[in-house]
Formats: sequence, C-alpha cells, structure tokens
Amino acid sequence: MHFFKNVYAFFGMNRFVLVILFLFCLSLQAKDAYILRERVTDETGTLSKEFHSYLEEKLAKYESQTTNQIVVLVIESLEGDSIEDFSIRMAEKNQIGQKNYDNGVLLTIAKSDRKLRIEVGYGLEGQLTDVLCNRIIRSEITPYFKKDDFEKGIDTGINSIIGGIGGTYTLPKSIVDPYLGPLHDHPFIQSLREADLAGSHEALPLPIKIFVTVFVLFVLGVFTHAAIITPYMGWFIYFFLFPFWSIFPIVIHGFDIGVITFLCYSIGVVLIKLVLLLTPWGRKKMKSFDRIGSGSSGSGSSRSSSSSFGGRSSGGFSGGGGSFGGGGSSGSW
Repeated sequence: MHFFKNVYAFFGMNRFVLVILFLFCLSLQAKDAYILRERVTDETGTLSKEFHSYLEEKLAKYESQTTNQIVVLVIESLEGDSIEDFSIRMAEKNQIGQKNYDNGVLLTIAKSDRKLRIEVGYGLEGQLTDVLCNRIIRSEITPYFKKDDFEKGIDTGINSIIGGIGGTYTLPKSIVDPYLGPLHDHPFIQSLREADLAGSHEALPLPIKIFVTVFVLFVLGVFTHAAIITPYMGWFIYFFLFPFWSIFPIVIHGFDIGVITFLCYSIGVVLIKLVLLLTPWGRKKMKSFDRIGSGSSGSGSSRSSSSSFGGRSSGGFSGGGGSFGGGGSSGSW
C-alpha cells in the first residue's frame, strides 16, 4: 500500500512534467512544414534538371493563364507522419492559391514511403472532387510510379489535374456501367461514388478490414432482419438502411464491391419480403413477429438520438493566401 501511495504522489506532483513530455513525444511524430521556394521541389534528386525546368515553366505558364496554382513536392520520407497531415500543413504553410479564390493544388510524393496525395484548395473542390483525385492517382500516376518512371507519372498527373479543373478530364461512365447500365448518372449513384472516400479502403490492413466487415455485417444484419420480418414498418427500415448498406462496404472494400453489396441488399430484401408475403409460412412468421413486437412495446416508444507566385514580378515563389480544408485524395504504389 505504501508503494502505491508513493507512485500516486509521484505522478500527482509531476503531472505538469508528464504532460510536457507527452506533447513533446507527439511533436516528434509530425514532420515540420517549411517554406517552398519553387513550384517544383525535389528533395530526392529523382527528377532530372531538364524535367524540373520543363515542369516549372509549365506550371508558371498555367498560373499566368488561369491564376490556379499547382505545386509539386517530392520528399524522401514522411518520417512517421501521415501523408494527409503533412500535405495539408505544407499547403497551409505556403498558402498555395490566390487569396479569396483558394485555387491551389499541392501534389505531395513521399518516395520511400511510396505514398502520394493531391491536396485541393477550397475553391477547386467542386472541379477536383475527392473521387476524381483518387481516379487521377490510381489511373494516371501510380501505374508509372510502379515502373519507377516518376517523371512520366508526375507529368501525366499534372495534365490530368489541369484537365480536371478545366472539365476535360472526367470520370468515365463505364466505371459503373457493368452493374448499373443507364443508371450510372443517377444522383444516388453519384453519391455512392463520393462515398468511396478517395480510395481510403486501400490503406486499411487486412485484419482491420475483416474485423470491421464482420462487425458491420452483424449490426446491419440485425436491422435488415427486422426490415424483412416487420410487416409495415419494415419498409421504412428497408429504405432507411440504404445509405448504410452502400457507404460502409464502399469505405471498407471500394466502389465496385460496395455497389455489388448494395444491389444484393436492395434486391434481395425485396425478394425475401415478397416470398414472406405470398406464402402461408411467411405470413404466419410476420404475424407472430408483429404480435411479439406489439406485446413487448406496450404504450411506450423508443427514440434514438441520434497566394500568388512570384513569377509575376521577381521570379521567386510565395503563397498568396489560399485556404485548404482537407479536400483531395491519397494513394500508394
């Protein structure tokens, strides 16, 4: 007992020191943001001088024509930091994009970590959506990175970003045609695309995917069973579960598997309910469930609570006050 009292006294007297040490340890996990001096910064020596000059001139010309500011940063390692946190700190530190327009884009590449991210300013999030950025990373950039052709990957990615802003690079309709045919342009399907969360499922370790999948299936299975068995209220539960059966599978396993899962749910539940309604056994089952539910609920009710670059005058590089809110997408190769 005396030992525990001494331990308690020690921690009680040194709580302030412990807090400082804890905050210090946290600060060690974050890679410091710093000021960039060029539109293209390569800290790894990966890019040739010719390509560096070509890309710098290309981005400067694009900025002079549109005021949109695109910056490329290639680093060796994130040093334990996340690509999302480091990227937005760099974008905010350098204030990429024009003030009041927030039209900046930062392409961050961590070579050793094999991670990259497209960080998008507030003003361009309507054109460069998270899903479109994810498409650019997965289809235009990483295929070249896997071949160690970083210059081609970066150039293709920049062209796609410029095309996305200008409206010439869009998501192909065929991305959902195999499953949905003429429904690919429906607003609900577009919302499912957005739910992909920019390919975040690719970063989830397999054990976590399995655990989350089992947990989600169990929880949704309970409510789906109620939707099937309940005579009238079941239809409300059926439609209420639409976003859950679409968003969760997409977040965990990606758009394609998510769409298949949602179609199985939406069609399967209707077929099962029809079987229950049209068969004596099914009607008996639904009546018994309704009787149990009404008897147990009684009269009570349950409620759930639910910047500008220096190319204009001095030729240097400085941000113009652009703001970022976390829009964009991350990827790996």
